[in-house]
Amino acid sequence: MSDILRDLAATIEARKGSDPAASYTASLLAKGRSKCAEKFGEEAVEAIISAAEGDREGLTGEAADVLYHLLVLLAASDVPLEDVLSTLATRKGTSGHAEKAARKG
Repeated sequence: MSDILRDLAATIEARKGSDPAASYTASLLAKGRSKCAEKFGEEAVEAIISAAEGDREGLTGEAADVLYHLLVLLAASDVPLEDVLSTLATRKGTSGHAEKAARKG
């Protein structure tokens, strides 16, 4: 799975500075971080609605949209996917409760 995300992140990164008329990704990035964040939020809400309605097919599609728009937001914020994956790796094997408590301190 991470190879798919890495490939998509690389494609998104390659679209930075591309012609916004030729690429949806470039058009999002050209609108700036705030617009990318807004779009990510919209997609997250759509995923939540699909999940709440028990729409498995809808949730699957919306989850793909959420992942894509998260990667766009990361690119717009100059946060490499590898940094996120490294953070996840450091949390592996740690209780979610313990990890969350450690962040508060």
